[in-house]
Amino acid sequence: MTRRFDGRVAVVCGAGSVGPGWGNGKAAAVQYARDGATIAAIDIELDAAQATVDLIVAEGGTAVAWRCDVTQRDEVNAVMNEIVAHFGRIDVLHNNVGLPAMGTMETLNEGEWDHAMDVNLKSVFLTCQAVLPVMVRQGKGAIVNISSLAAIRYTGYPYPAYYASKAAVNHLTASMALEYARKGIRVNAIMPGMMDTPHIYKAIAGQYASHEEMVEKRNAMCPTGRMGTGWDIAKAAAFLASDEAQYITGQCLAVDGGFSIRA
Repeated sequence: MTRRFDGRVAVVCGAGSVGPGWGNGKAAAVQYARDGATIAAIDIELDAAQATVDLIVAEGGTAVAWRCDVTQRDEVNAVMNEIVAHFGRIDVLHNNVGLPAMGTMETLNEGEWDHAMDVNLKSVFLTCQAVLPVMVRQGKGAIVNISSLAAIRYTGYPYPAYYASKAAVNHLTASMALEYARKGIRVNAIMPGMMDTPHIYKAIAGQYASHEEMVEKRNAMCPTGRMGTGWDIAKAAAFLASDEAQYITGQCLAVDGGFSIRA
């Protein structure tokens, strides 16, 4: 176990899990903690954030749960102010909140489109806007945005709002990286490919006849023969947020078992 985040505070938005098992945000929060970070675990469901905190504390780490709807400016500003008041700093911001919003261009309604844009894109804007001044004062910080392979590839699912919003996350990541590079702040994104997390059983399973068919077909789509896990994303995020990646910024890293380079 490394201690590369000793003395640092990591804010993980979407730190809970929508079901049993290890989602990307839950695994990331625990990974940061195992690497020495103090964790501010944020989720729209306080019980879900608290469950992640309980795991961290049971392993000897330090973490506090906060409830926040990251699509609401007042809530985001309030919780970030509370975190700074409580811990004194924010060193890592990890944005993991997202949803697919299934529906074709003909069936997706305006409300569903707007909701997807709010959750997937506006949330990143609001959390970064709240945290960047803190990092600027510190002269250092790292932001990791969880995007998706859908930002750069058509993955076969009918979710145009998801494709568009995640593509925007990639470009926002790059633009922030350049704007804040001279201020000691690095901004990167991770693009998960086909992942086996609790999220897919809630959001994607309806596209298949059964959970078993979904798992079989998604595994078959991956050059490795299997989907990734929340830990694959968590370990990549911890690297990008650490000083080991001090010369890496503005990158959108595919963590996809080779899916994005498959012909």
